[in-house]
Amino acid sequence: MFPPGWPGLGLVLLRVSIAVSVLHDTYGNRNELPGWALVALAVLSATLSVGFLTPMVAVLALVVRLVSLMSVSAGSEAAICMTILSTLALAMLGPGAYSIDACRFGRRVVVFTVCSKPHPKGRRGF
Repeated sequence: MFPPGWPGLGLVLLRVSIAVSVLHDTYGNRNELPGWALVALAVLSATLSVGFLTPMVAVLALVVRLVSLMSVSAGSEAAICMTILSTLALAMLGPGAYSIDACRFGRRVVVFTVCSKPHPKGRRGF
């Protein structure tokens, strides 16, 4: 969930590119959006950039991009669709090692052991 090295840096670049895309769309529509929406989208972009609650924030960014796809002028649909796919990939991949999520939750090691004695009701388990 938190890959280090080059994959971790790749996830940082993916997070930042999605955040910049949301900010660019926000800046382009700043005259049409209310002030609270501008602040909310700026916070969403900053949160996504630093990797805080990445899967949930990526889903929120995905919703924002889907809404902007429905209200887009001709010519930028392809760019928004690319960002939607990138955001979906980020939501599935997670934040990477270089994020606040990695510092907060860390890596976990799960060890499965096989029981040597049978279960009293005949069930097999770990």
